Amino acid sequence: MLVVDDDPVILELLVLNLELEGHEAITAHDGREALTLAREAAPDLLLLDIMMPELDGFAVCRELRGDPRTAELPVVLLSARAQGSDLVRGQAAGADAYVTKPFDPFELVRLLERTEAARRRP
Repeated sequence: MLVVDDDPVILELLVLNLELEGHEAITAHDGREALTLAREAAPDLLLLDIMMPELDGFAVCRELRGDPRTAELPVVLLSARAQGSDLVRGQAAGADAYVTKPFDPFELVRLLERTEAARRRP
């Protein structure tokens, strides 16, 4: 699983919760690094913050969907932005799910597992 957030505290919290539930996680700190790792490491799922400098999560998601190598990668957007228009932008960018901060770590892990399993089904 690839976890992307420009806030090191949030990133560490996300990775810790995933590892406690038995998942392996690699990390990226910005959108450009996320694109590189998504293409090179071929993760099973991408948990992606939206508000990042230079290349935001919406742009990363759109670029991944436009690349045949990553078009089917499950993407879950994570953000403090909870406006209806943000949810619509996430859907338009091709995200599989949208989670708002603050979040329940246990529920987030369950959502990630369900999202990954749904993409694996034919």
